[in-house]
Amino acid sequence: MSVPEDEERLLPLAQRWPRASKFLLSGCAATVAELATFPLDLTKTRLQMQGEAALARLGDSARESAPYRGMVRTALGIVQEEGFLKLWQGVTPAIYRHVVYSGGRMVTYEHLREVVFGKSEDKHYPLWKSVIGGMMAGVVGQFLANPTDLVKVQMQMEGKRKLEGKPLRYRGVHHAFAKILAEGGIRGLWAGWVPNIQRAALVNMGDLTTYDTVKHYLVLNTPLEDNIMTHSLSSLCSGLVASILGTPADVIKSRIMNQPRDKQGRGLLYKSSTDCLIQAVQGEGFMSLYKGFLPSWLRMTPWSLVFWLTYEKIREMSGVSPF
Repeated sequence: MSVPEDEERLLPLAQRWPRASKFLLSGCAATVAELATFPLDLTKTRLQMQGEAALARLGDSARESAPYRGMVRTALGIVQEEGFLKLWQGVTPAIYRHVVYSGGRMVTYEHLREVVFGKSEDKHYPLWKSVIGGMMAGVVGQFLANPTDLVKVQMQMEGKRKLEGKPLRYRGVHHAFAKILAEGGIRGLWAGWVPNIQRAALVNMGDLTTYDTVKHYLVLNTPLEDNIMTHSLSSLCSGLVASILGTPADVIKSRIMNQPRDKQGRGLLYKSSTDCLIQAVQGEGFMSLYKGFLPSWLRMTPWSLVFWLTYEKIREMSGVSPF
């Protein structure tokens, strides 16, 4: 039954435009989480680029000259060699990315959960539906956000290029977008989209599926209520699972996005995500797929905690039902 137009105008915005409201609320929560944890993301990306075996084909001496450093030494090195604020280099496109990515994935997941798959009358939601919903939500959100993710990864490596004596590629975020578009066309903005959505599917299977499953299990089967304790426990679990599932795909994604390209926008190091995977394992060993796992986990866990606590709180404040 439709609501009369006069009455609809009196409804809160969250009820008049529920999907748009959830998109904006998740974007706000993601912005807070991104600002709080971005230095760990930068450290993770730098670690994933170290010792890249495929660079040897181009005669790049950076692989031999750059010593391998762990998480702490990499972070301290950035501060000492580039400056403290460089820990947030690339944060602007990262925020752009997360507004689009988080908004897209949250709206998609809830639509699938509530409309397409549907919960049972006792609010039970089967794990297999949650897994499919989480993966599909990740694919949709990441595909929409791929251009901003590409710019973020490339800008995160600008400080390293400067230290190696290489010319900087971009003057800023908007110049990066314009240059990538000019050199590779629209296709260039979606470079690396295949490993990107593969990673997003795995990460969201870990994040959304774990959070939703653990939260509702705790609410339905323990004395815990839908409160900050439940949200915290659920987010801690989701951060760990997402890191375990997503780190290998994240390494592949970062390398494909950061590789040099020809005038047609084709990569010079890797033909595909499979080719990148094979080269990494053959040239550096299987554990190269987990380069940057520690900062990834240490970042994903607080990111997940900050995001879900903020998201649940602003939903409550805005009159939107809990996730």
